[in-house]
Amino acid sequence: MEQRMNDSVQDQDQDHVLIIEDDERLAGLTRDYLEANGFRVTLEADGARGVERILSLQPDLVILDLMLPGEDGLSICRRVRGDYLGPIMMLTARTDDMDQVLGLEMGADDYVPKPVQPRVLLARMRALLRRSEPGVLGEETRLAFADLVIDNATREAWLDGERIDLTSAEFDLLWLLASNAGRVLTREEIFDRLRGIRYDGQDRSIDVRVSRIRPKIGDDPNQPHRIKTVRSKGYLFVRDG
Repeated sequence: MEQRMNDSVQDQDQDHVLIIEDDERLAGLTRDYLEANGFRVTLEADGARGVERILSLQPDLVILDLMLPGEDGLSICRRVRGDYLGPIMMLTARTDDMDQVLGLEMGADDYVPKPVQPRVLLARMRALLRRSEPGVLGEETRLAFADLVIDNATREAWLDGERIDLTSAEFDLLWLLASNAGRVLTREEIFDRLRGIRYDGQDRSIDVRVSRIRPKIGDDPNQPHRIKTVRSKGYLFVRDG
């Protein structure tokens, strides 16, 4: 009895990962590797059940294959984003840049091409999970800019008192820019701070996320006043006044 109770507590402490992947061998190997590294893993092979599984389980992280039977990963990502705000990692054998852009536009937090080394996958998963954790006590956790309020403790933002729907990655980027208001952040610096990798000069994920964030915070995409693009450099979050 005591052992079962201890196992139950341990399961609750483990991050729960939902893998939606129709390649049974790959899914099984990934599950075994993640479980050996302290994760609790659920597998789903049918894309048609993907939306229901994500919304009912509310896992800490979703690994979502792009090409699935029943319903593809892009559609699943788009449909769950209003009700699931945890990190979604897209996994695919296709390397088309347009697929990456579409995945990010649908709300994916990271996009990993196959084949991926297990240790690389693990590192990127842990980075996503770290960024989705509430702010550390003692740090500045709330920023206010006129009608925009951003709270890193609850990982929420409000515009005119209305809560803004932001994915985990969108919140991370908004918080990083806002907490450095008045200073230009280069794409290299943003990549290093958010993803822990070097910017290769080609990845458009930051630009895609900025384009998604702007209308959510009341910024005109054509003439932004809050998040400005600094040509050949990066982005500037404008202070009030």
